[in-house]
Amino acid sequence: MKPLKKIISRYMNLVTFILISFLTVVIVYFQLADTHRQAYNDAIMTFQQIEQVLEQNNIELAETKEEYSQTCLYNAESIAYLIQAKPSVLDSIDELRRIAVFMEVDEIHIFDETGRIFAGTHPEYFDYTFESGEQMMFFKPMLTDKSLKLVQDITPNAAEGKLMQYSALWSADGNFIVQVGMSPVNVMKATQKNELSYIFSLFRVNTEASYYAIDRTSGEIVGSTELDCVHKNIEEIGINLEDIAEQPKGFHAAVNGQNSFCVFKSFDSNYIGRVLTDRALYGWIVMNTAVLLICLAIIAVVLIRAVTGYMNRYVVDDIYCINQKLHAIAAGNLDEVIDIQSSIEFSQLSSDINRMKKSLLDNSRKMSYVLSKTNMYIGVYEYNEQMLQVRFTEYVPQILGLTLEKKEQLSRDYRIFKEFLSHLCSHPFANETNIFKLDERYIKMEELTENGNIFGVLIDVTEDTLKRLKIEQERDYDHLTGLYNRRGLENFLASCFQKPEEFCESALVMIDADNLKVINDTYGHEEGDAYLNQLAGLLGKFAPDHSIAARLGGDEFVLFLYKYQTKAELHSAVAALEDLQNNSRAELNGDLSVPLGFSFGCCLSEGHADYQELLKEADEKMYKNKKSRKSGRPIR
Repeated sequence: MKPLKKIISRYMNLVTFILISFLTVVIVYFQLADTHRQAYNDAIMTFQQIEQVLEQNNIELAETKEEYSQTCLYNAESIAYLIQAKPSVLDSIDELRRIAVFMEVDEIHIFDETGRIFAGTHPEYFDYTFESGEQMMFFKPMLTDKSLKLVQDITPNAAEGKLMQYSALWSADGNFIVQVGMSPVNVMKATQKNELSYIFSLFRVNTEASYYAIDRTSGEIVGSTELDCVHKNIEEIGINLEDIAEQPKGFHAAVNGQNSFCVFKSFDSNYIGRVLTDRALYGWIVMNTAVLLICLAIIAVVLIRAVTGYMNRYVVDDIYCINQKLHAIAAGNLDEVIDIQSSIEFSQLSSDINRMKKSLLDNSRKMSYVLSKTNMYIGVYEYNEQMLQVRFTEYVPQILGLTLEKKEQLSRDYRIFKEFLSHLCSHPFANETNIFKLDERYIKMEELTENGNIFGVLIDVTEDTLKRLKIEQERDYDHLTGLYNRRGLENFLASCFQKPEEFCESALVMIDADNLKVINDTYGHEEGDAYLNQLAGLLGKFAPDHSIAARLGGDEFVLFLYKYQTKAELHSAVAALEDLQNNSRAELNGDLSVPLGFSFGCCLSEGHADYQELLKEADEKMYKNKKSRKSGRPIR
């Protein structure tokens, strides 16, 4: 338990913490939502700009390609005119190379009418024909139509795979074909400006943002500001095509090992996307949230101090005063009066407590009066471990047999009273629950403990217990021998055979006294009873810790041997019984000693659950034993 001041303070702190946490969560939620919306809008705006740049670059590229094609064809016409004007240059590679430098072309190839290169700036290509590769096949139609002037798109050449643009036409006299090859530098520059990786780099203002162009079918990265990711599959960097298709408003993914927010848009046959790391996306939120928490914490501290101060002054202090007075009342000072008038509620509480205290005193007197009118001695006691004093009714000292001095001692200190009760509980009566023996009396004690309060009842049950013992004695014991009778034996065996594992190795022995009729006829029935009593005493003292004996009636007895740990010990006990069978004597008429003989049959239980079957089997063995003993021994 904690003081109310701490409870109020803790409650205020908890409520404040919950409110601050709730406000923080709400604000962070809206900041996150706004951040996602802004990131999405930024991405869409960037995509629109990229589309505009691509459209403008495509127009520029088309114009550059057209201009370059015309230049290439014009150069081929000029070179054909120069060669036709001076055919001897065909025999000089150096002259052709000077013409190529002058005309700003990279290659000059001269084909004959069969389509074979026989002259040019690159002798390594001599004897190539229009059949020498897919690139060369483009110009084959010129062999059948000398009016053709062909300009090929930029393509890898047949020999080296180097990007070139070729144009070809027949000389004016139709004797040879001039093919010019130019490296498409300007076209390549214009084309490079249309590459997505290049365009992405123009828009990468935030270094934390990365741009990707992804093939919609294969998932291959065809362009990116992260050059080492180009030509990889997007799954290798942590993005899934399904997420791109199903979440156009953006989604989170671990891209290249960094948690990021991704926005993608379909563009022709590709997806273009903007990926922004969470650190860049949410960094400002962390700072704003920290500032917000500091402000809220300052406000909370001021409010908590103001509210708790007021509560402590006008509520907690008065409650503490009431508690002190209640503690004094609980400790036995019943004259204490509570009078707190700081508020209507506390005034009413003080009045109610005072009335309750008076009612308790009246109830105690009433209880003592009621109990005094019963035929039983009933005592009630009560104490609390928070106070020393013990309260009990007037019959408690009488039931416990306390002297006046002892009564005063026990009522002053509950610890001494508990010790006295513990001593009483150390003398339980037989198997009875909550009944204990104190000197020659029997006392029933029951206690109830609740919230540290101990309430107990003491009842003097001596008279009822003695009556019950007498009834049980008459019901379960043989009046002649003091042994169990048939009823008592069956009750004992029934309880034992419900838990056979508890009595270990055991045996039932059926016993029949020898020569009882001869004793009765010779000395009289009184001596016959003495004869049976001495046999009963012999059986009752046999293995006192491991047996019980009973008289079934007449000269029939039963001995139950149990709680032997091994069969060897049990057999040893049976052997000892056999020794008594042959070596015992009874004293009659004070000075007459006669043999005390008996026949017996023994049956080991060995896990049997039906003791009736065991008794029947032991009885059969006993009769066999009686016959074998030839019971006609003389009496001496």
